Amino acid sequence: MDTALATAPLTRPSTVHHPLPSGPHAAREARRMAGLLLAVHPAACPHDTTEDILVIVSELTANAVQHARPPYVLTLSVEPGRAGIALSDASPALPRQPDGHGPLATRGRGLEIIRALGAELFVSRAPLGKQVIAVVTWPEH
Repeated sequence: MDTALATAPLTRPSTVHHPLPSGPHAAREARRMAGLLLAVHPAACPHDTTEDILVIVSELTANAVQHARPPYVLTLSVEPGRAGIALSDASPALPRQPDGHGPLATRGRGLEIIRALGAELFVSRAPLGKQVIAVVTWPEH
């Protein structure tokens, strides 16, 4: 992590763009990197929202590992009142809509969880795949 980033007040977006491993360790690495960025400016994001962002990062990464193909890249941008989380992958296939999994389902609810945490979801096609983007907002104090 850049030391200038760690010492600067958060007056503009603070962003990390981090390649992820292509296996089961991807979600852990994505959470670690997101946690580092969020720890640099703890006053910029409420604690509860920080926890939600880490869950969203995990769900986006797990979905990419399960349903897409590498390379995977996490981009997280945080500014007062808003965070954007983007997970890029090399698959052109777009996420499927939920197919009515029951409340006790153990799979297939990642995007529903992200929406339940209050995030807006977007998908953006890229020349070599796509990005699934979640945007979380909170009131500034």
